[in-house]
Amino acid sequence: MTGHILNLSNIEYRWPGRAPFTLTVPALTVFKGETVLLLGESGSGKSTLLSLICGTIQPDQGILNVAGKNITHLSSGARDRFRAERIGVIFQQFNLLPFGSVMDNILLPLRFAPERRIRAGDAATEAKSLCAALGLPDDIIHAKANALSVGQQQRVAVARALIGQPPLIIADEPTSALDATSQSAFLDLLFSQTRAHETSLLMVSHDRRLGERFDRVIRMEEIAAVEREA
Repeated sequence: MTGHILNLSNIEYRWPGRAPFTLTVPALTVFKGETVLLLGESGSGKSTLLSLICGTIQPDQGILNVAGKNITHLSSGARDRFRAERIGVIFQQFNLLPFGSVMDNILLPLRFAPERRIRAGDAATEAKSLCAALGLPDDIIHAKANALSVGQQQRVAVARALIGQPPLIIADEPTSALDATSQSAFLDLLFSQTRAHETSLLMVSHDRRLGERFDRVIRMEEIAAVEREA
């Protein structure tokens, strides 16, 4: 693996509110095409770290380089546009549009990302190809999301993250509600697609058993410190 897709240096973020805390990340690197599992218990700061990487919040100091771009000083709108173009996100609860079709849901990121839309080429054809690669039936493309099984919704969420070949996929606890067999099948599908396009994957979980499937395992306590105010 050569070159990094994600590089954090001396990141510090102070979360305001009734129970403020400070998250400090001296360094974190993910390489192109690498699959990384980030392990952390509740309260370890992993959700805040994902929000920083995705640009939904901005660090108070440090350098946050994603896909060759330092997003630290971008405006909120510029970070939103950059995220849409360069990062695919798989949410824990999938976050599909319930009354939209499978096709509508998969193509949704392209509405906000012109460059990603260009990379997708014939977007409808790529969406159908992703569905086939993920083991979804041909006729599912017109089904409403709220009519799908949980496993089907999960695969549609993966297709939505992969459409247009973003260089980085962020997955937030996507296997937390699955049994061991379903977890393994899901990871097989996810890895086959990310490796086909040399896409980097950073997946967050609290399940240490998943570690053997990934190129590298990082524990939050090894890369980050959380300080809470009394």
